Amino acid sequence: METIQRFSHRIFPLTFANKSFRAISRAHILTRPVNGHPQPVIGPIITAPRRSHSSGLASRAGWFIGMGDKKKKNPLPDIVKAGDPVLHEPAQEIRPDEIGSDRIQKIIDDMVKVMRVAPGVGLAAPQIGIPLRIIVLEDTKEYISYASKQETKAQDRRPFDLLVVINPKLKKIGNKSAFFFEGCLSVDEFRAVVERHLEVEVTGFDRNGQPVKVNASGWQARIFQHECDHLEGTLYVDKMVPRTFRTVKNLDLPLAVGCPKLGVR
Repeated sequence: METIQRFSHRIFPLTFANKSFRAISRAHILTRPVNGHPQPVIGPIITAPRRSHSSGLASRAGWFIGMGDKKKKNPLPDIVKAGDPVLHEPAQEIRPDEIGSDRIQKIIDDMVKVMRVAPGVGLAAPQIGIPLRIIVLEDTKEYISYASKQETKAQDRRPFDLLVVINPKLKKIGNKSAFFFEGCLSVDEFRAVVERHLEVEVTGFDRNGQPVKVNASGWQARIFQHECDHLEGTLYVDKMVPRTFRTVKNLDLPLAVGCPKLGVR
């Protein structure tokens, strides 16, 4: 479920580069710099480059931005863009005996670094070209401070510590849902409204191979859904509400007649 450029506008729990959080009527999942500080976005994870044709070496908007300087000794992986098969095919499960391996631990470390450098609130391994079922999520008081209190209240957004979930299984709880804009680092400069469940239960394993269970609600639940979708080869545009797709620059324009009103249903 990806930078934070206005968490309500994208997931993904999120690109943060170009837009700053605004009124509830146009909340984003991604964010833009505010007073010199980049805002987090909802988005997927990054893995080592898979092909030489990898597009957009530096993400500008989405769950994550700024993938690091390639001249550095240990460059971070680039974010894979929409169209690459790794983003459109189901990811593979990781065997329990592989979780503690150097390879898997390195992938997790890279994902966390990429997410924080972006900055973003979520990332899935396929987003860095690795077809494995791993997601990382984190939302901080600093990230949330970039949005208005009115907006974060509408999104039911609260800070939470870093979460690493391997082979996550997501279960939707209840019937309540919410409509907010989402974006993704793998789909630069665009946003669309996506309906998400307000509550979910996620089970899986942490980076130490121990069972983990998370009951999430509000914005955290949206981030989980956005990231878990990546593991199924699904992008937010595959679930977007028709006629809500738009460029970041047009986020504040009114929705088309007949489109659902943003907020909880």
